[in-house]
Amino acid sequence: MTPQPLHDRDSLLRWMGERAIAGATTDHDAVFRVEEGLELKASLPGAHTKNLFLKDRKGRMWLISARQDTVIDLKAAPRIIGSDRLSFGNEALMFETLGVRPGSVTALGLINDVDRRVTLVLDRRLWQADIVNFHPLTNTATTALTQAAFRQFLAAIDREPLVIDFAA
Repeated sequence: MTPQPLHDRDSLLRWMGERAIAGATTDHDAVFRVEEGLELKASLPGAHTKNLFLKDRKGRMWLISARQDTVIDLKAAPRIIGSDRLSFGNEALMFETLGVRPGSVTALGLINDVDRRVTLVLDRRLWQADIVNFHPLTNTATTALTQAAFRQFLAAIDREPLVIDFAA
C-alpha cells in the first residue's frame, strides 16, 4: 500500500499560512498540460510554470521547474544539471516522493519529500520572476507567490535549488 503524503492542498496552504508565506490561490478546472488553460493563465499575473518529474539511470530524482515557455532539451539536460540519462519518473514514485499525481507536479510538492530524494532544478527566468504560479498539489487550482514568498517556502523546507539558464 502506498503511504499517503504528509500534505494535500488544504494542509499545504494552512502550513504556508502558519509561516506567513503569503500566496493567492485561484480555483479552476483541471489543467493537465501547459497548453491547457491559456485563457486562465492570461488572467493571472506572473510567470506560469511547467514542471517535469524525472529520474536518471542511477535512480536520482529531479524536479525541473521552468517558465511555461521554456524549451527543455531532455537530451542536453543531463550535462547541464549533472545527472545521468533522464527519463520521466513514474506515477507511483511521483506520488511517493511529492504527493502528487500526473498533471499536478509542482515545486510545492517538495514539502512532501521529507527524505530529500528529489533535487529541485529551477529555470533562471523563473528564479528571477516577480511572481511565480504553481499548483498547490492539485491541478484544479493555482497559487501565485511573490519571489520572496517562494524563496521563503524553499527556506522553510530547507531546500536550495540548482538554478540553471535553460535559454543559454
